[in-house]
Amino acid sequence: MSNKINVTESFLPPLEEYAKLLKNLWETKHLTNRGEYVIELESKIQSYLNSKSKPLLVSNGTIALQIAIKALGLKGDIITTPFSYVATTSSIIWEGCNPIFVDIDTKYLTIDETEIEAAITKNTCAILATHVYGNPCNVEAIEKIAKKFDLKVIYDAAHCFGVKYKGKSIFDYGDISTCSFHATKTFHTGEGGAIFCNNESLTKRVFDSHNFGHKDNLSFNGIGINGKMSEINGALGLSIIEHMDTILKKREEICLRYNAEINNIEINKINLRKDGNWNYSYYPVIFKTEKDLLAAELKFNENQIFPRRYFYPSLNKLPYIDYNRMPKAEDISKRILCLPLHPNLKLEDQYRIIKILNR
Repeated sequence: MSNKINVTESFLPPLEEYAKLLKNLWETKHLTNRGEYVIELESKIQSYLNSKSKPLLVSNGTIALQIAIKALGLKGDIITTPFSYVATTSSIIWEGCNPIFVDIDTKYLTIDETEIEAAITKNTCAILATHVYGNPCNVEAIEKIAKKFDLKVIYDAAHCFGVKYKGKSIFDYGDISTCSFHATKTFHTGEGGAIFCNNESLTKRVFDSHNFGHKDNLSFNGIGINGKMSEINGALGLSIIEHMDTILKKREEICLRYNAEINNIEINKINLRKDGNWNYSYYPVIFKTEKDLLAAELKFNENQIFPRRYFYPSLNKLPYIDYNRMPKAEDISKRILCLPLHPNLKLEDQYRIIKILNR
């Protein structure tokens, strides 16, 4: 029997590559406060993504969302999706705003843009939508609605490193896009995240917010928090970004194999939005019923394979939320399972996963 197979496994560069960068830190003793590694990584990420805006690196993807909400000065209701990770909703509440859920498009699993206008009131200040599994929202429709009602747009693009839509980096859409560089992500820094802004004044506000509001060592532009990425995390990111082509190629090979070999007609696979370039970040499958999902999950677990129910539960069912029924998100969240997917997943284990699923 093979070893335990988790839904993901962090890619790590050759230890000597990372150690070489760490050796310099031991010599300079410059471990945080925007040292050379963090600044270099911001430039390398912008170049790799061919994004119009340089990312601001932060300590994690949740801080990125919280800073985005604060920097835009949002107060009142924020329209959002119930089908995302809990940080999307909790960040809204943490910053003193109210999440107003709009149900999802069951084809793409992103927020249903056709239902957004009906949810807008005089208290609505923004739309916070998630590009699910790296699958873009209908950004044109959302932008049109935002302009019509003078709303800000934040995209939770935690899954989207390397994703393009109509030839542009997905991070170039919206007022702010945020990304997670958590250890489980396609590109990671152990813990970390990034904020992409679409104009210079907003970039300045975001920058100040992530560094206590400092103007200089002795004065302040305004209120802020400590959201800075450390040099240790920056060094890990520099070590990993050099391997991104290999990482994406291996993930693509696994996804193509799953596409070709999974032939259980009771299971649906992800539908990718036209004009998007996917980054093979997750491989979700949707079962006919929750009972079928649970039976498959049990069989996987008996074979030391551990896929993940991601996202579950639907966020409108969180215990600190006033419940409003979201039938499509609630239904999908009960039936969706993400299969193991990472560059180190052995071929024999891929076929074990496929064999169990097809049975």
